[in-house]
Formats: sequence, structure tokens, C-alpha cells
Amino acid sequence: MSKNLYIVPFDFTPVGKKAVEYGLMLGSKVKTEIQLLHLCDSEPKGLVKKKELEEYAKTLNPPIGTEITTLVRTGNIFSDIGRIAKEEHAQLIIMGTHGIRGLQALTGSNAMKVMTSAECPFIIVQKETELKDIKEIVVPIDLTKESLQITNIAGDIANIFGATIHVLAEKQSDSILNTRILNRISIVSNQYKERDVNAKISFLKKSGSYDKKIMRYAQDNSVDLIAFAYHTESLLPQFDSFAPNLINNKEKLPVVVINSKLASALYF
Repeated sequence: MSKNLYIVPFDFTPVGKKAVEYGLMLGSKVKTEIQLLHLCDSEPKGLVKKKELEEYAKTLNPPIGTEITTLVRTGNIFSDIGRIAKEEHAQLIIMGTHGIRGLQALTGSNAMKVMTSAECPFIIVQKETELKDIKEIVVPIDLTKESLQITNIAGDIANIFGATIHVLAEKQSDSILNTRILNRISIVSNQYKERDVNAKISFLKKSGSYDKKIMRYAQDNSVDLIAFAYHTESLLPQFDSFAPNLINNKEKLPVVVINSKLASALYF
């Protein structure tokens, strides 16, 4: 497998260090370059931080096949991460969140701007996120075709870790909508069967908050990772809170999320 590039926006905080640790855990499974990215608001600060970042990188113990590099740029985390990731041809951005109080509480926030500005997927971790192999992945889909854009990425992760994917959807009382969601499920199921990915299909009751039902399912099934596509034109009226609620989940599970408008094919 050719070497990938994972960018970790790094701010020297504990949650930033957790993002690095999670990247190293992924690096134990795939050959990758992990690039620690620090953004400063001036070149003089950048020179100081460049030295600090290089010293921090020397303390890391990457697995065989994983290379640690550093990059310090003048810029803004909320507008430049996606641009830099594109320039560097990154397959993945691994970023820490301080929770609902961090990153501007996420709803309509600057943090969402970071994610929606990038073409590659993000893995979002919290300070308390556990470092462990990924064995169970939840992939919630809805009535939109955009929600399916996460399935390839989730399938790649499942193949790397030998994980099972739990495809979740809500039951629909309307016959037309029910046919549509069944068609979506059929597409995903056939895709995973062709790729030899172990997948389980589960339908959740329509009533209640979708994100809360997803998290209850995750708890009941010892899920290790949640993967979904962010798309603001979802038919789900609560989607503006759906994404932040999953990203800041109380179980501290890591989350893979992509901006469906900018997403392309495979990243792993």
C-alpha cells in the first residue's frame, strides 16, 4: 500500500495530543505520513512555534512505516486547514475537539467551517477518546443520496481493521419514502458485499431524535467509531444539530465526517 498523508492540526493542548495519538494508532495499520500542522497569525510567532513543534515531534514514537513531519504556516485554522490539506494532497485530517464549549460549540460554528472547507474526511476525537482498534462502526444514512457518500470511506476503514459496519436507517411510514430508504439500504448492502465488508442493517423507529437513537445503538453494540456525511440540505429538519451532537457525543467516540458536497472517492 502506498503511503498516505494524514494532517493533524496541532495546538499543543491535551486534545491536540490525543489527535496525534489517534493518528499514530491509525499509522500502526497503514503506511502513512503524519503531518503536524500549526497555524500562527504572524511569521515571528511561526519561527518560535516551528522549533517547538519540531521538538515535540522528536518525542513521538511512530510505528514502523509511519513518518512524522511538521508544517508551520501563517494562517487561520477556520479558513486555511482545508486549503492546506488540498495543497498537500492529504487523505485525512485528524482533529481534536474540546467538546460543546470548544470550537465555538460547533452549531453554525467556525469548527463546522473547517470541516466544510475541506475535500478530505475528518476524524474528530475528544480528549477522553479511547485509543483502541476499530471493530464496530456505525454508519447512519437518511433519505438523501448525499448521506451515502460516507459509505466508501467507512468501508475502507472496515477493511483496514477487519471491522463490522452497522448501517442504520429510520423506518418510514410513508410508502414512497420507505421505498426510497430501502433502495438506499440495498445500494449500501450490495456495495459492502462486493467489497467483502461485514455489514449489518438495522432500522430504527422514526419517532425521536435520530442522533440520540444512533448513540443509544452505539452504546448497546459497543461501537468504536461513528461515520457520517455532513450535508446541510438533508431532509432531516434537525440536521443542523445532528452533526454537532454526534461529534460532541458524551461517550467520547471518535467520529469520521465528510462534507458531502466536496467529497470525492476513496481516502484510505
